[in-house]
Amino acid sequence: MSSPIRILIAEDDSLLRRTMVELLSFDNEFVVVAHVPNGAMALQELETARPHIVLTDIEMPKMDGIEATRQIKEKHPELPVVILTKFGDDDSLFRAIRAGASGYVLKDSPIEEIKAAIREAHEGEGHLNPYLVARVLKEFSRLGEATKQRKELFAELSRREMEVLEMLGKGLKNREIADTLFLSEKTVKTHVGAVLRKLHLNDRTEAALLAQKHGLIE
Repeated sequence: MSSPIRILIAEDDSLLRRTMVELLSFDNEFVVVAHVPNGAMALQELETARPHIVLTDIEMPKMDGIEATRQIKEKHPELPVVILTKFGDDDSLFRAIRAGASGYVLKDSPIEEIKAAIREAHEGEGHLNPYLVARVLKEFSRLGEATKQRKELFAELSRREMEVLEMLGKGLKNREIADTLFLSEKTVKTHVGAVLRKLHLNDRTEAALLAQKHGLIE
């Protein structure tokens, strides 16, 4: 018999957390090695608990599940994270995808589906609740179209002009841009003028808004 899958649960709802611990503990295939109410404590427990899987809620105090996922994947890129999400919370779901989560199940899913998501993540596969598939595909389609439009819109800009546009999007002044890119203020002013001219913009404020609209700013 193989060793049980070690699970760390992060969920601020104490009743739901205890329920998941109990239901998973009934199955010899799993062992809950730690259960905590927020992402910050989940990160603290990683080294001592040594889980195979992290099962985390998204909305939690002190550190939410998305930031916890991001930090977990930075420190332990091989450690799968399965997200517990609410139906209709699309924005959080897409941010969790970008943070590097491996699986996504609804909070009110049957325990068997949660177990399946844990198994699949442990085997290196992803899991997506059927109700969420259409939403994710729609978002990926939208992002693909946005990327295509962005490439077309910014096709005339040079690499340096794109860097300047990103700096404008962050609200930096010419001197700050010059210091960041190791250029003279005069050169930066020339690049800003080229960006405005090529994109048919009236001023740097419009350039900043355009950069933010098209996702050039994290």
